Amino acid sequence: MDNKEFSKKIEKRTREFAVRIIHLASQLPDTIEGRVIRNQIVKSGSSIGANYREANRARSKADFLNRISICESEASETQYWLEIIKDLKWVPGKLIDSEYNESSELLALFTAIGKKGKQK
Repeated sequence: MDNKEFSKKIEKRTREFAVRIIHLASQLPDTIEGRVIRNQIVKSGSSIGANYREANRARSKADFLNRISICESEASETQYWLEIIKDLKWVPGKLIDSEYNESSELLALFTAIGKKGKQK
């Protein structure tokens, strides 16, 4: 698989992840606390793919690495909100675990991409 194919595959994967996070967020309680966490997790969960797409259109290596770094941060933040939701038992554990595992894989992927980019 060449870089272009790989990039398209990851763009699709992160977009699908964002959609699942939005669906998960819609299940949160309609309370002040639920709305705050819903807003936070939707922002971080959808930002991963948006920043990856921008990284693929970067004008420089520094811009690319900056966007990848943002992807890492947003994946980590998404994990944090998933942990909070799980601790509060607002959504079934299986659903949280599945998305937590995907955010972990995305975090590892972007960490590796960032490290590889810094070595070049």
